[in-house]
Amino acid sequence: MLKDDLIRQGDFLFRWRGWVPLLMLPVVALGFMQTNYYTDASGQYGEAWKVLCFIVALSGLAVRVLVVGRAPSGTSGRITKHQKATRLNTTGLYSLCRNPLYFGNFFMNFGVLLFLNSFFVLAIYTLFFWLYYERIILREEDFLEGKFGDEYREWAARTPVIVPRFSNCRFSGWTPADLPFSWRTVLRREYTGLFAVILALTAMEMIGGLLAGGNFSLGGGWRAVFVFGLAAYITLRSLKKYTRVLHEAGR
Repeated sequence: MLKDDLIRQGDFLFRWRGWVPLLMLPVVALGFMQTNYYTDASGQYGEAWKVLCFIVALSGLAVRVLVVGRAPSGTSGRITKHQKATRLNTTGLYSLCRNPLYFGNFFMNFGVLLFLNSFFVLAIYTLFFWLYYERIILREEDFLEGKFGDEYREWAARTPVIVPRFSNCRFSGWTPADLPFSWRTVLRREYTGLFAVILALTAMEMIGGLLAGGNFSLGGGWRAVFVFGLAAYITLRSLKKYTRVLHEAGR
């Protein structure tokens, strides 16, 4: 059956989801070759565009932060080897859509690729994201339905897959999260996402500068952002690996 084939593909993509997005690199390279943004953009317009890209990417990270900050242990993680869920999340952002982390992922990557100012790249990325995550979501939902049964089916019947539903200019179906927000949990689990955004945008800036005028260096603002991101990454990784400072019971 087609559904079974898609689920098998989703299982493969789930286990290798840390590497599959690299398939977008040739599209990004082509985008660098075709766009004239780096030769045309200058002054306030160029800097404003870069800030906009950063804001879009950080908005996606903010969605992940809102989810992870209220997630109980054993859920909403970055697992790649196998499916895992100790309970079914149905409150907070999970009351608006069934896959809020993937919703956040879309905008994190969209903000980075927006840097190229290429409709072609953004269109290919959107199609890639849809085909990629469609299969992963099918695999995850097959697992959740098998584990939680009617509880899952009732929640899925009233909750959109990935795009929240609006009613009368408000989110429809909102249910407050069960747990209080935890910054320690966020810092422990999402520090890699912040650094990934900073690293990707820094690489975009350096490659763009090289193509535009042979200048591979970074401006003072970008250097400061990168140094901050690197320092935060090293600090938080060390705290996570060698201490219990960022750990909370049940998270």
